[in-house]
Amino acid sequence: MNELVTELVPVRGELASVAFKRSARARKISLRVDAAQGGIVITLPMRASRKAGLSLLQTHEDWVAERLASMPQALPFVAGAVVPISGVGHVITPVSDARGGAWVAEGRIYVTGSPEFLSRRVADCLKRLAKQKLTAMAAQKARQAGLNPKSVRMKDTRTRWGSCAPDGTLAFCWRLILAPEFVQDYVVGHEVAHLRHMNHGKHFWALTETLTAHRAAASAAAEHDVLGHVFRRDQKTRRQHDECAAAD
Repeated sequence: MNELVTELVPVRGELASVAFKRSARARKISLRVDAAQGGIVITLPMRASRKAGLSLLQTHEDWVAERLASMPQALPFVAGAVVPISGVGHVITPVSDARGGAWVAEGRIYVTGSPEFLSRRVADCLKRLAKQKLTAMAAQKARQAGLNPKSVRMKDTRTRWGSCAPDGTLAFCWRLILAPEFVQDYVVGHEVAHLRHMNHGKHFWALTETLTAHRAAASAAAEHDVLGHVFRRDQKTRRQHDECAAAD
């Protein structure tokens, strides 16, 4: 799939970012709202024109405008912002007379150094916390199931909470540290279960149920997009899966 230019297009009086992608696999023009990027993606078959893509956008303009308006705002890492850690709000608090990067204590994320480095230091701090907590959770659940992951890695994915590779490597989006603990517990249990069952068959779900009690709650949270801020860039979670399609 090759990405074409991204441009600003008016949607119900507001400019929206539209990315055109051309795909050899696509048989129809498709349109979706990508909450992770906060914009619109139009996928074109090889012979379809940009004009045809815009025509589909105009046909579904009300639908697109509604989706764009309902997207959670990106979570900024700036002084005074409230950032959830395991679902609990923590205030970003600059500390001008100290050294040590960033650390978490007493409901705050303390950050030292120059203001221009604040966002990066907060992100680095959260990545460390994610690595520590999710690795420990995975190890505990793996022991419970008599399994042994090859390694546990943190990634910066936009649309997936976690994954399990065929070689036994578990990977999690570091932004999962922002989500409530019941979501973390479910995602880790789900991926650990894949160490034994690389599918979603009945045996996989039976094992998952022994590793986490939060499948229904985590699914409901994703379905209602209450975790939207986790995957939005600057700090989302969930990519919108709604999609429209038109004939070639």
